[in-house]
Amino acid sequence: MIITRRAFTAALSLTGLAALVGFSRLELISDALAQSAADVAKPQSLPDMALGPADAKVTIVEYASMTCPHCAAFNEQVFPKIKSEYIDTGKIRYIFREFPLDIKAAAGSMLSRCIANGDSNKYFAVTDLLFRSQSDWVMKNTTESLTRIGKQAGLSQQQVEDCLKDQSLLDKIAADQKYASEVLKVDSTPTFFINGEKIKGEASIEEFEKRINPLLKS
Repeated sequence: MIITRRAFTAALSLTGLAALVGFSRLELISDALAQSAADVAKPQSLPDMALGPADAKVTIVEYASMTCPHCAAFNEQVFPKIKSEYIDTGKIRYIFREFPLDIKAAAGSMLSRCIANGDSNKYFAVTDLLFRSQSDWVMKNTTESLTRIGKQAGLSQQQVEDCLKDQSLLDKIAADQKYASEVLKVDSTPTFFINGEKIKGEASIEEFEKRINPLLKS
């Protein structure tokens, strides 16, 4: 998929911002098994946003798109159970990585990164908000909605505008998505890796428990 400046303008309905942003190339390729758990574990262009101890026996990596309804459903229905049962108890480490399937998803991811400013707890909170309000900011005026969310989180109008035209940040998101596509063979969202083992789609809490619990006992 090639994200063009014209497509960005049409999708976000920006006034004065879109012309300043040149979107990078986002690619999807066919599915295959990830090369190794080590390929999954290491962050690439952007630092990982993670919850839970770094030395946990089990690490889950989620690749998600902010406009993906299945990702939003997982965030609302399954992730809170994983968080209370495994993350908050210090049993696992949970990493969220951006895999934007469209331009609006890329913009949402950029805003999450800007608001969080490296704070993982804040990043997960903003990401949760974006998923829960997905129908509002995706289906309506995306720029106005993201600006409102940014201001509610403490950013100024100028800071939101600067965020959405931050080419360096966008390039890093695109590079990480390209790595996930080409090396890890991620081609849909949500996709999860549990200690390197891939799960595609909106899995249930029972599916996660079936895979996590034996690893914790090993």
